Amino acid sequence: KEGAVGDKQIETGQHGVLQLESLDFLPQERMDNAEADTYYCFSALLDDIQDHYTFSQPGLQRRVIQLQTLVQRLDPDLYEHFEHEKLQFLQFAFRWMNCLLMRELSLGNILRLWDTYLSEPQGFSTFHVYTCAALLITFSEDLQKESFQELVMFLQRLPTEKWSENDVELLLSQAYMWKNIFNYAPSNLKKPN
Repeated sequence: KEGAVGDKQIETGQHGVLQLESLDFLPQERMDNAEADTYYCFSALLDDIQDHYTFSQPGLQRRVIQLQTLVQRLDPDLYEHFEHEKLQFLQFAFRWMNCLLMRELSLGNILRLWDTYLSEPQGFSTFHVYTCAALLITFSEDLQKESFQELVMFLQRLPTEKWSENDVELLLSQAYMWKNIFNYAPSNLKKPN
């Protein structure tokens, strides 16, 4: 793929990612703006997840518990199946929180996902939990048929390799809806009597 800046062509690789050698001819002002934007995005990421990587990783543990609570409320059958099979959320969700789904989705889909995270308040922390819940529940029917060993294998290798941007957008839409229902009214997460 190629794009143009003025009368110059810019080569892009897979998913429209710029090739570094294509940036040599850009004016300094544009490079400065790109650097500032990059710094802003990286700062937003770190601000959201800094407690994921401190001693005992309290942020990661908190997010895994939030995911467990969400799934218990949103898909009690799946939650009960995990309980029956003695599968703990920490056994799969820790990686999802730690790697921000980079091992579960293609680079192009991660770029789309992270673009949304950057535009959402607390996107890499709070919104990510809702995205993980949507991802897990997407496969609920298949997961409920599996034993412990098969569950672990399935969750470590989700069948998302053929997912398109539309699939990720559906996932994000579901996550956004749940965030608006539950995040601003935490009492909705409590089980009804």
